[in-house]
Amino acid sequence: MLAFTATTTSPPLVSTATGARLKVSAEKFPSFLPKQVDNIKDSFARKLASRIERLPVHVGFTENCIMSSVVKPSVQSNTSPVVLLHGFDSSCLEWRYTYPLLEEAGLETWAVDILGWGFSDLERLPPCNVASKREHFYQLWKSYIKRPMILVGPSLGAAVAIDFAVNHPEAVQNLVLIDASVYAEGTGNLANLPRIVAYAGVYLLKSIPLRFYVNVLAFNGISLSTSIDWTNVGRLHCLFPWWKDATVDFMISGGYNVSAQIGQVKQKTLIIWGEDDQIVGNKLGVRLHCELPDAIIHQIPDCGHLPHVQRPSSVAKLILEFIRENCKVEARCLSHH
Repeated sequence: MLAFTATTTSPPLVSTATGARLKVSAEKFPSFLPKQVDNIKDSFARKLASRIERLPVHVGFTENCIMSSVVKPSVQSNTSPVVLLHGFDSSCLEWRYTYPLLEEAGLETWAVDILGWGFSDLERLPPCNVASKREHFYQLWKSYIKRPMILVGPSLGAAVAIDFAVNHPEAVQNLVLIDASVYAEGTGNLANLPRIVAYAGVYLLKSIPLRFYVNVLAFNGISLSTSIDWTNVGRLHCLFPWWKDATVDFMISGGYNVSAQIGQVKQKTLIIWGEDDQIVGNKLGVRLHCELPDAIIHQIPDCGHLPHVQRPSSVAKLILEFIRENCKVEARCLSHH
């Protein structure tokens, strides 16, 4: 039975701002993480980072198995597993506040790093285009998750989720799309850049000033100390030596262009949108709601582009209610047969 009351125990965001003045607890981090993880003050990020592990995933596009970074569930459930993706050039640490709430509610929850980003071992660099990202995730699902999942995609992760659900419908029971970036035409003109220019652009992506500015755009009213710490969390995976090669490979490949796939999504979908999103406006959320064959939409007030970071209790509550409602519908269907 799911404990739906658990969503009231949302991590108070004030703790992320005041954490800088508190003694940081001594988590044991996996040895493969960049050593700068020790500088992160956010206790939720530290706790989730300590749970990251690498699983071997065999794929058809390279002879080497890929040691792939995930956070595995600590609880088993009879309901469908919830699998959390992340946005462009990010990692599973995006879920540092919402992941524990979903687990507390009794959900079997995975957080998975998309190939090319996060904390997987890409020293023998595989291709990081859309097709390889899809196959890598499919093989990970087939080897370890093994059941139809509730697939959650924020920002560009929503494009990853739509592409995956259309190509592998047997693996996806439902979709949850959060401030979905699904109408961009891939990486656009960036795909035509000379490789040396692409590398210069990617180097800028890693820079602290740009990451800090993106935080200012993405979140409403967070303190300076919190913004600096969240910048360090957001760029931690950029410190691997292969990160720039993987990101350039994705950019030059053309990226995601899923607008034509939206109408092919068969799964019932929950759309969540921050009302004050300065990156992907909520008019696009309304458009997505109209174009998806079976979707419901909920907007979160006073919230920017990443509700699962800024309003974790609201996001967890919406996901839990969506799952509960679908369980009721399934039970009614079974009782009629």
